[in-house]
Order: sequence, then structure tokens, then C-alpha cells
Amino acid sequence: MPLLRIRAERDRMSAMERRIADYIVENAHFLRDYSSQQLADALGISQSSIVKFAQKLGFKGYPDLKFSIGEALARDGGNGNGHAHDDTDAESTQAHPHAQVADDLWRRKSLAEQETRLLNPPENIDAIARAIHRSNAVFVIGLGEDGIPARAFAMKLSLLGILAVHHFDPALMAAGLSGASKRDVLLVFSEQGQQPMLSRMLQDCQPRIGHVISVTRHSANPLRAQADMTLLVSAHDDRPHIAPLLYQAALQHLLDLIFVLLCDAREQRLAAVNTNLERMQEILSP
Repeated sequence: MPLLRIRAERDRMSAMERRIADYIVENAHFLRDYSSQQLADALGISQSSIVKFAQKLGFKGYPDLKFSIGEALARDGGNGNGHAHDDTDAESTQAHPHAQVADDLWRRKSLAEQETRLLNPPENIDAIARAIHRSNAVFVIGLGEDGIPARAFAMKLSLLGILAVHHFDPALMAAGLSGASKRDVLLVFSEQGQQPMLSRMLQDCQPRIGHVISVTRHSANPLRAQADMTLLVSAHDDRPHIAPLLYQAALQHLLDLIFVLLCDAREQRLAAVNTNLERMQEILSP
């Protein structure tokens, strides 16, 4: 999935690398006709810059990158996103006026989830799940809209029998963290990772707590830099009403994966989930 990898890494690239990345993504179907020198000429840069770009992505050189992109396009029916088009899609679009919108949204969400998965290696996910599994308590915070997934994840941890302390106020969370220990974990949800209040809270509590896990976009930000573990979300769209939907979908997929790993970590965890769900159903039943 070379095009997915390029999109996922884009925000961490230099200005020149972003130019190369954007050109390759936009012209992927024509890349087979470009040599590294022709691509460099089209961008007005040196041939060595193209070679270094390919190597930075983990390829031996530009021919290896070009071949990988060509294979991906052929395998995925020509779109490079892992979803081949077929005649059923075309018929559906003609039959339903909103079908094209629905199909585009589904594809964009799927792409965001795939990019997010590439940004979070399995060993990092395992380490975070292990830290939560072994903790005495998990403190969870998110401000504003970030509070919604924070609260939902804290509830899932509670279903597992894990002590989860959720706050939406940094001052209250700071007070709660005064008794934290090295066996505890702090999960900080912040899409942009820019809130100064959260940064100050982390500075105060970090010497006492075992792990600080930030949940942010994968762009560079203060909270990500302060945390010793990170969950990174990739979601790009020029439309301001679509971008948050992609972020929420990719984030939810990431959190669901951790929840499932925690369920599988110990039989008692899964038993606790089933028991607590039954109790909730009994309480809500008329």
C-alpha cells in the first residue's frame, strides 16, 4: 500500500518531500511512464531528491517504489486505495441520487482507518494495551469534543473491570492525579494536541504516573511530544464538514482494537464485560 503510506507520512515530510508526495499521489496512474529524472524535471528538483524520497519510505530506490505503486493499482482495480470499482457500484449510483455521496464517505473513512493503522505499529498498540491491562487505574481526559471519545473509552474500560477515572476539567483531573502512582496510566485525548492547560497538567503529574498516552492527530504537537506513548490518527479532507467525520471513524477503529486486545488479554476481562452488559440490560429493561 505505497500510496497509503505516502499519505500517512505526508504531514511529517519536509516541504520538498510533500511536493514529491502530492505529485506521485495525483499522477500515480502515469508514474510507470516516468523515470526518476523525468519526475525530477517535472518538479524542478534534483534526481537525487527523488531517490532519497523513495528510500525514506523504505524502498531500495525509485524503480522499486514505481513498481510497488503499479502493482497496487493493478491489484485494487485502478484506484490504489484498496477498493476496486465494479459495475454494481455504477448501477447503485444511478439508482440512488445519494449513493455516490455514501460511497465516497465510506471510501474516505476506510482510507483514514488504513492510514491510521499504518501509523500505529502492532508493537506500539500491544505496549499500550499491556500498560492499560497492568495498571491499577486509568485516568482519562478530553476537553470539548475530545471529551466524547474519552468518556466512551473510559466506559469501555469500566466494563472490563478496569478502574477508569474520567474528567473533562484539567483542574479536577490534576487534583485526582495527586494520588496517582507508577502503576497508573493517563490517557489524554486532544485532536490537535495544542491545549496549554493539558500541557501544564502533564508537566505536574508526569513524575508520579507510570505512563502518559496521548491520542492526537499524527502532526507534530506539544502533547504528543510530552507523552511517552502515542496513539496517532490520520484523517485528511479539504472539506471542513467531512474531516471531523474521518477523524472520528479512524479514532474509533483504533480504540476498538485496543478494547478487543484487552478483552483477549485475560478470560476474567471478557467475563466482566459480559456480566456488566447483562447488568446494564437488566437495569434498562422495563
